[in-house]
Amino acid sequence: MTDKIFKKFDLTGRVGVVTGGAGLLGKEFCRTLAEAGASVVVVDVNREAAASVAESLSQAGYPALGVQTDVTDKDSVNRMVAAALEAFGRLDILVNSAALDPKFDPAALAARSTPLGAFEDYPLDAWKAALDVNLTGMFLCCQAAVRPMIEQKKGSIINICSTYGLGGPDQRLYQRDGKQTMFKPVYYTVTKAGVLGMTKYLATYYAGTDIRVNALTPGGVFNNHDEVFLKAYSARTVMGRMADKTEMNGALLFLASDASSYMTGNNVVVDGGWTAW
Repeated sequence: MTDKIFKKFDLTGRVGVVTGGAGLLGKEFCRTLAEAGASVVVVDVNREAAASVAESLSQAGYPALGVQTDVTDKDSVNRMVAAALEAFGRLDILVNSAALDPKFDPAALAARSTPLGAFEDYPLDAWKAALDVNLTGMFLCCQAAVRPMIEQKKGSIINICSTYGLGGPDQRLYQRDGKQTMFKPVYYTVTKAGVLGMTKYLATYYAGTDIRVNALTPGGVFNNHDEVFLKAYSARTVMGRMADKTEMNGALLFLASDASSYMTGNNVVVDGGWTAW
């Protein structure tokens, strides 16, 4: 019986594409798919970083390909999908992990007289750039990757969201000594909420097929945050800590595999209880 349930998670013979594949979570997603048996296409705007992640997987015995891709450029995205098909012959899984996400950087903010990211004077070009990557990039990748899935009559698309797509950011996390040093910018909540809209739209668009579209919503993942942020964030979660970068992998594999075969248009939240209060 145990072998039967584990088989549901087996990705042997499948091919997965991970955008933002050289990022903190992207690298984890690539490794997870590979360890489950999939051939992995590591997609990142940084050519060297994509190649490095793919090479590390190849050295570990997993089939992998690194492809430099600008997700905001339709031709670049189409070339990436073509490269995946040429290398592995099919495309079964798309993980949309590429996104702009500003991090708190005390050193970079020390010289500013006004808080970075304030809505009142947020730059229009920065807003447009974020929409291009976080939403248009996801749109283009889904559009290109779903074509072979239609031919195969099966596929799984996983869009990476955020708890800040479910509700507004707690801007108190970015205070130091009682002063607001930065704001999580407006585009982050807006685009991540849009990720959920796109997920539901595509899931219902492909109704009646075996093409499934779901979202995965991580909570805060520790990435060398300073002690002030770590303490403040941890106090707001039920589990009292930030996530380790490996703690999204189980949910990712669940959504990518047949273990979630009766699931589409949904959102798996892995946030340590952040949204449970």
